[in-house]
Amino acid sequence: MKILVAVKRVVDYNVKVRVKADQSGVELANVKMALNPFCEIAVEEAVRLKEKGIASEIVVVSVGPATAQEQLRTALALGADRAILVESSDELSSLAVARLLKAVVDREQPQLVILGKQAIDSDNNQTGQMLAALCGFAQGTFASKVEVAGDSVNVTREIDGGLQTVALKLPAIVTTDLRLNEPRYASLPNIMKAKKKPLDLLTPAALGVSTASTLKTLKVEAPAARSAGIKVKSVAELVEKLKNEAKVI
Repeated sequence: MKILVAVKRVVDYNVKVRVKADQSGVELANVKMALNPFCEIAVEEAVRLKEKGIASEIVVVSVGPATAQEQLRTALALGADRAILVESSDELSSLAVARLLKAVVDREQPQLVILGKQAIDSDNNQTGQMLAALCGFAQGTFASKVEVAGDSVNVTREIDGGLQTVALKLPAIVTTDLRLNEPRYASLPNIMKAKKKPLDLLTPAALGVSTASTLKTLKVEAPAARSAGIKVKSVAELVEKLKNEAKVI
């Protein structure tokens, strides 16, 4: 089985993001970037399937600037076999990314595609579902458990009411949730080996995909600052403030 894992370069989750002065987006200059945490979980799940003898090859793919090669090398160090970067400096919508991934799926013909359920920068939670629709594949989103059996995969999904298990015929799309696994750390020997693993560069034009978007970001602004809370000495004082100051009762 060949597994294709899509990964994304995002601002490191430990970094406090700042909005650009012109409010056109988030400041990325001289900011630490990293592999999207949900994508790390997707890579880890693929590696575990390979360690169980279920998968024979893991291909990681990313869509983004040339600097995204750094995150692809990280995925290779975690256990992926080879990488593909669809290089684009444009601000891409979820649909444009899904179309590019569809073109890569057509080239690679994987039996299983794993993605993080969302990226921590845009938080759209759209690409996996859009890719499944474009490919005509079954999909299991928000996966907390993945079990491959023959030509099908059982995906336990996290839903509002608890857990739901769906059986999908391969090829299929799976998006990972936080509780699926805990990603490993890349060892120094594997980091060195990753430098020699193949990394292919493609472009949207080479894939025959238009990345034109119908969406336009008008303005990005930071959340309004919250006023400091206060302490009250009694329930009566709390009720009085809720009634007369907050006016919620």
